[in-house]
Amino acid sequence: MPTLSDVIGLLEGWYPPHTAEDWDAVGLTCGDPASDVRRILLAVDPVLAVADEARAFDADLVVTHHPLFLRATHGVAATTPKGRLVHQLITNGCALYTAHTNADAPADGVSESLALALGLVDPEPLEPNARGPLDKIVVFAPRDSAPAIRAALTDVGAGAIGDYDSCSFSTPGEGRFRPLDGAQPTIGAVGELETVEEVRIEAVLARELRSAVVTAMLAAHPYEEPAYDVIELATLDDLTSGSGRIGRLEKPLSLKEFADRVAGVLPTTAQGVRVAGDPARRVETVALCGGAGDFLLDRARAAGADVYLTSDLRHHPASESREYGGPALVDVAHWAAEWTWLPVLQRKLATALGDTVETRVSATNTDPWTFHVAGRD
Repeated sequence: MPTLSDVIGLLEGWYPPHTAEDWDAVGLTCGDPASDVRRILLAVDPVLAVADEARAFDADLVVTHHPLFLRATHGVAATTPKGRLVHQLITNGCALYTAHTNADAPADGVSESLALALGLVDPEPLEPNARGPLDKIVVFAPRDSAPAIRAALTDVGAGAIGDYDSCSFSTPGEGRFRPLDGAQPTIGAVGELETVEEVRIEAVLARELRSAVVTAMLAAHPYEEPAYDVIELATLDDLTSGSGRIGRLEKPLSLKEFADRVAGVLPTTAQGVRVAGDPARRVETVALCGGAGDFLLDRARAAGADVYLTSDLRHHPASESREYGGPALVDVAHWAAEWTWLPVLQRKLATALGDTVETRVSATNTDPWTFHVAGRD
């Protein structure tokens, strides 16, 4: 049976906490990392109704998208709804973990889950994240010393590319040098020109590792004065991670037909699906953002999207986007859009944990709006 620490390791491998926005609050809110986990409940919001559902399910862990404490708090007394929630979870031996903005942008995250639920083909980030800055270290060493140097580079994190480590490239050649007075050469003699069979070793590294990698290389190198280069590499977009998604429908639809598809895919809410645009407009390229996404309106227009789907669209940004010839707009309930991530996360957990843990997507509708009244015709 996995421990809470084991499950957190999976979650943080898929949705690294360091990728969350600076203002966000993600990670473990309450719970003992050493405790066993048998049942996991997945929900969008950490509210009392979800805590009640967790108790009925006998859950050991609730994973939510939204944080319980987004701002600083100085107590969890049961005199407040959030305090009562924490007390109820702890009393019932249930932990609470949050993956918020760190779960929005990556593959299998909130926006990609929404894109796939709507049937988008080949979705890519609407605003890709930049890959972390990379360097490449190039060092020249005697052939017999190359394995030790490659191992030293790997030990401090160089040569890590995606799901691989120990990545390097080597080419043979000749090194030439003449030791001068005062030198203590490993190979050769003072005043004599020396030729040595050497290997050129190359490996990439995250830029923040530069100092550690150079230090490790120098410690492993047999030469008194090794020859090496550190080269800054160009920064490229990460086509698997970023804000929102853009893709195409397998076959074009009218805007009305697309809105009907959205309504059929997302959980029902009081808001329903709001649309701005000609119902007959042809829709093929779809941009979207799970959660509040009017910050990407200009990006969706620049990308040539026929429609942009998100939540919490404000009047003025939406109006201005329409005035400037932007895409048709589809506004859906925040909770409903982000709910599409929960079945994806459930499948990932089931694949990783097998039948050792039972997972359940919350059946509680935590959208804050409960009904709406249609205006007069």
